[in-house]
Amino acid sequence: MAKRHIPGLSLAVFENGTIIKAKGYGIVEDGSAIPVTTDTLFQAGSVSKSVAALGALALVDAGELSLDTDVNGALKTWHVPENAFTKKSKVTLRRLLSHSAGLTVHGFPGYAVDVPRPTLLQILDGEKPANTGPIRVEQTPGSQWRYAGGGYTVLQQLLVDTTRQAFPDFMRRQVLVPLGMRASSFEQPLPPDRMALAASGHYLDKTVSVVLGRWHIYPEMAAAGLWTTPSDLARFAIAQQDTFAGRSHPVISSAMAAQMMSVQMANDGLGVFLEGAGEDLRFAHGGRNEGFDTQMTAYLKSGQGAVIMINANDNSMTVAEIMEKIAEVYGWKNYPRMADKPKLDVPAPIEDREPEVTERLKRVMEQLRSGELNHDWFTSKFVESFSPVQSRVAAEVQTFGELKSISLIERKNADGHRSYRYRMVYVNKTVFILYSYDKDGKIEGLFFLPK
Repeated sequence: MAKRHIPGLSLAVFENGTIIKAKGYGIVEDGSAIPVTTDTLFQAGSVSKSVAALGALALVDAGELSLDTDVNGALKTWHVPENAFTKKSKVTLRRLLSHSAGLTVHGFPGYAVDVPRPTLLQILDGEKPANTGPIRVEQTPGSQWRYAGGGYTVLQQLLVDTTRQAFPDFMRRQVLVPLGMRASSFEQPLPPDRMALAASGHYLDKTVSVVLGRWHIYPEMAAAGLWTTPSDLARFAIAQQDTFAGRSHPVISSAMAAQMMSVQMANDGLGVFLEGAGEDLRFAHGGRNEGFDTQMTAYLKSGQGAVIMINANDNSMTVAEIMEKIAEVYGWKNYPRMADKPKLDVPAPIEDREPEVTERLKRVMEQLRSGELNHDWFTSKFVESFSPVQSRVAAEVQTFGELKSISLIERKNADGHRSYRYRMVYVNKTVFILYSYDKDGKIEGLFFLPK
């Protein structure tokens, strides 16, 4: 942790329905003397989606919602706007939970504590002061996988409309209390009496810096709003293991748990990602909010698993390395090791004399991830040719994970047309990109290369 400049970390390891290790390390805020304990609260980021999904599946079990009918039939306050895509196929709860509804808005940056925050309806329609675009169907629902925090924001409205309860209240009664997750809350902002229990988020660059106001606020609660501890998330995971095995049913039935843990599309279940197969099948989810990272991994059948939470945005793979070490120490079978991944014969990087070009590429890749390109940066010919495949490319980029490193490996200049070849290392994939500018300084080409 000291080497990677991570202020605080908390973890929980579980086996056969029991938390066998829970411990906090480090401090709640850089420069503070307050230690992280097992009671310290962290933001779970996108792991919130797994917990929110369980609330929705409970309503399906109760007959109040359907997995496979048009959600507009249950939405009351707001409806998914109809368009050419929804005429072909409808947005359903199953598709919302498995990122296959064709919806926009990849993720949410949250809101600094001292700025105006939008209502849920303003977020759904992308109206100020929302800092993300409108959530709309941009590809035929059910046709392909596309990670969308926007889908879970539609889910949040669906649950509010169905239960006529505030989302944090519904989730507390339906999920958190039955699972014994008594430290956890979807309340945003965090109530004052709980702030003293919370870690502060940090950015890790060349220095460690605390997120302004200690953390961001996420009105997109189903997508990113859970405050929790590793022990509470371990209780969530254990409950899913027990329900799937038929040992207990605190929230959903075993039949519903089987659907939750079945691949819907692209290794995505209902609210969880599925890894491995057979006896080694695991359900997992990662999360990142401003200043916080989380990883939850659990074997569905063996009862093993762990949760790690840190109060920093770390791109050095520390959490993955710790999870790999836990797997080794506690005898997890066939847990993938980073060392097992094939090594690439990588060209040597060259000196980057145009850091602004590199920075522009990083921003373009983020725009590709969100599906919203700044057309002013590109030639009109590029925009015209790229538009038909933009959604497909966005869906691919969304699977890469966080960017770990970028290096320039080739630069050419011919008659004022500049081209650059980069190696970009993401958590889930390494890609090579050819990226070119015309004489007027506009991007005229962007290609993913095999090597």
